[in-house]
Amino acid sequence: MKKVKISVIKRTAIDDLIKEYGRPDFGICTMHEEGQVYYCNDGPQKPEGLCDGAWICMSEYVMALAHGGQNFYDGWINNPNVAIISCNDGLRPVIFKVEAID
Repeated sequence: MKKVKISVIKRTAIDDLIKEYGRPDFGICTMHEEGQVYYCNDGPQKPEGLCDGAWICMSEYVMALAHGGQNFYDGWINNPNVAIISCNDGLRPVIFKVEAID
């Protein structure tokens, strides 16, 4: 099984949606920081500190990459060993790079 690296590459906030649907103090996600890295070494275990919602969105990609899966986007991404995944927070999504590294 391959080791999988999960990197936080962007935190976003969709201001117009936050204004309409969010609390006044709602802003960018504070659970993750850009540049933060997690590793999956032993199969389908969520790395400590990774948000549950983000894990739900990416766990199938992590498992596929760990077992040799590639090219999830039919050539849209230039590296077949990478998936770009966002969490399921519709107001302030976090974008992750998920990649097989061994």
